[in-house]
Amino acid sequence: MKVRILLLLLFISCSQTLFAQRDDIIQQSAKYEAPTDPLVKAKLDTWQDKKFGMILHWGLYAIPGIIESWSICSEDWIERDTTIKYDDYKKWYWGLSEKFNPVKFSPEQWAKAGKSAGMKYMVFTTKHHDGFAMFDTKESDFSIAKGPFAGNPKRDVAKYVFDAFRKENFMIGAYFSKPDWHTQYYWWDKYATPNRNNNYDIDKYKWRWNMFKKYTYNQIGELMNNYGSVDILWLDGGWVRPLSSVNEEVLSWGAPIPKWSQDIDMPKIAEMARKAQPGLIMVDRTVHGQYENYQTPEQKIPEKQLDYPWESCLTLNGNWGWVPNDPYKPAKEVVHKLVEVVAKGGSLLLGVGPKPDGTLDEGAVARLNEIGKWTSVNGESIYNTRITKNYHDGNTWFTQSKDGNTIYGIFLIDSKQPKQISWKGNAPKKGTVVTLLNGKRKLKWTTTGDVTTIDLPGNEEQVAWAFSFAAGKK
Repeated sequence: MKVRILLLLLFISCSQTLFAQRDDIIQQSAKYEAPTDPLVKAKLDTWQDKKFGMILHWGLYAIPGIIESWSICSEDWIERDTTIKYDDYKKWYWGLSEKFNPVKFSPEQWAKAGKSAGMKYMVFTTKHHDGFAMFDTKESDFSIAKGPFAGNPKRDVAKYVFDAFRKENFMIGAYFSKPDWHTQYYWWDKYATPNRNNNYDIDKYKWRWNMFKKYTYNQIGELMNNYGSVDILWLDGGWVRPLSSVNEEVLSWGAPIPKWSQDIDMPKIAEMARKAQPGLIMVDRTVHGQYENYQTPEQKIPEKQLDYPWESCLTLNGNWGWVPNDPYKPAKEVVHKLVEVVAKGGSLLLGVGPKPDGTLDEGAVARLNEIGKWTSVNGESIYNTRITKNYHDGNTWFTQSKDGNTIYGIFLIDSKQPKQISWKGNAPKKGTVVTLLNGKRKLKWTTTGDVTTIDLPGNEEQVAWAFSFAAGKK
């Protein structure tokens, strides 16, 4: 008991340090291969209209409030108490499954908070790398539905999460970790677990790896067939991939690479998944090819505009899962990042971690409501838009309507509220009306040469001003 308490206190205190040093940030592929399936292309176009989503990391790691899953991985960027044996720590972590009883589980609260923020799609962690399933899988007893929460009518957590967000008209995404550190088919107790990869020679023990492939296929099959309509299968753990796909780009990321191929037969998985969910968007992160239908740069925004589908995965605070006393980003910062991401052609997937009791922290809800005050008024400049060639000048960012007839300008406020702003390019059409989205007010404007100047209300505090006008000459 003393050891467990010590571990708990240690990780609560050092979780911020772990995040600062973490070496698991998913990189961005250098290439993109567009899907050819008409149903996938259509759903991808619909997804690109949504622009703003929520990703929810919730699992065993919420109980002590520590970094998600990674603390049980034996890599040199992970810090643990040097007086505690690694195997003892893993036993303690696995044992959290006997304590996970989120009796206040309220996915309706999550969905309403996301809707309030202006979010339009969601991704829920059905299983992270630790292998703990947040759905009632028949492939393993290591799930939320088999422990203390088993008697709760909402024990099949993923079902209720998806249902709650569907009721708020969200597109539904299922996060699923390809690696599974709990099953003996991936981390086999015969050997040590030196890093994130499977710990046995797949070529030597083909039967064991085939069992892992079957296990993975069956769990994804459960999600695709038993949980209603799913729009996105969001696959994490890009190191589980064919060895032939490990090129110089992948090697440059510095993650440990095994000597054998961790091929789980994605074509077979995709065929099964899309038979159950026609048009399913697949996101096999960092594995360039036909199953990475959009890219997912993590904790960063690309430097330049991209003309293919992508999303920036950013956290509302410093961690993906819930960590006590982890400060939330200001609403202004999130809005500014959303604007930049959309103007560069992407979507923003914002990470929020529910508490171990199954509710969102009051601070998270308050921050999401603040963000929604801006999106509810200015969303026309964000949703259903596409990129413009001249997308940025100073603090002014630009998007355009899908038909290309309307340009939206969004001026990000640093500190002072200006009464007048100017930009180069994207001149309004002669005789058009420049309309402030906040209040649908007409603004005075002039264009001299290549510079357009507009007058703004000078007595109102805003995080960003958004306005629209008819596009002039391209």
